[in-house]
Amino acid sequence: MYTLDSREEIKKIDQSGMYEVIYNFPAQFEDGLKRAKEIHLPRWGRRQVRNIVVAGLGGSAIGGDLVRSYLAKDICIPFAICRNYTLPHWVLPATLVFVSSYSGNTEETLSAFQDALQRGAKIICLTSDGKVEEISSKEKIPCVLLPKGYQPRAALGYSFVPILVLLERLGFVEDEEENLRKAKEFLEENRNKYQVEVDMQNNPAKTLATKLHKKLPIIYASNDYFDAVSTRWKGQFCENAKMLAFNNVFPEFNHNELVGWKVLSDYRDDLIVVILKDSGDHPRIQKRMEIVKGIIEKLKVEVIEVESTGENLLSRMFSLIQLGDFTSFYLSILNGEDPSPVKVIDFLKNKLAKE
Repeated sequence: MYTLDSREEIKKIDQSGMYEVIYNFPAQFEDGLKRAKEIHLPRWGRRQVRNIVVAGLGGSAIGGDLVRSYLAKDICIPFAICRNYTLPHWVLPATLVFVSSYSGNTEETLSAFQDALQRGAKIICLTSDGKVEEISSKEKIPCVLLPKGYQPRAALGYSFVPILVLLERLGFVEDEEENLRKAKEFLEENRNKYQVEVDMQNNPAKTLATKLHKKLPIIYASNDYFDAVSTRWKGQFCENAKMLAFNNVFPEFNHNELVGWKVLSDYRDDLIVVILKDSGDHPRIQKRMEIVKGIIEKLKVEVIEVESTGENLLSRMFSLIQLGDFTSFYLSILNGEDPSPVKVIDFLKNKLAKE
């Protein structure tokens, strides 16, 4: 097994520098804010927008999903994520559509973009390049241009912050710039305990990675605010560490998936559960977490509880994202896999391009 305390050994595996991107992630908050404030917006009043859709896939969609989750109890109109070729049928001229494609060439997102144009929706784009930039320029559509050179999932700050800031500029939320500043400062301090120089015994991300190594993680979180956070954990484990992971949310999985924990004789030793917890979880959800932990532990499957930290909701959400990102990185090292390339996705896209 590879050691996590040798920077030289880590560098041999992390050939594209994913560690530096994860470590420097807080800087994306400030730059994303700046880019979102620079673009010109039409005078769309709140009464002119009846619902919001973020069209995107993978790393380009998760930022919008986190905004949706973060604002779940603050924004007063429907907010949905479209991970598909076509938009929901209810998208109309009064719909605000964020077209989010880091590469600018995501097949499904380009299709949804054309769908939004045909329906006369209000559109804002987020991209670094490609056809999305080309079309937005031609059609004079507001577009937040993102820096090039990232894997989409590693540009989470650029897919999250601009959407939140633009919604504030349009009058849907208030005081988010201050929340972003506090979260950035918190993450800059919090990352120090996860850095390579901190040895295994004192590094929570390294410790968690060793527990998850050669296991199939199942990640559970509350549906309030942390559903997209659990999705981020799953995605990072799959893409960075090149290993399967699954996620679900309380209370929904208590009404179906929980029953599936009975017949485990053939694969009990391969499973491990991570429960993402927050001080703001609904009291009944907290009770469910306690009971479910006991049920799964009686089946002799290890359950790890991870608690968010930070003084505001945004910091608490991103405290768990930061831990998940570092953990996925250290898992990639333990697996001997360069975290950056996603060759099977590239293969799929190339095959589709020929069809």
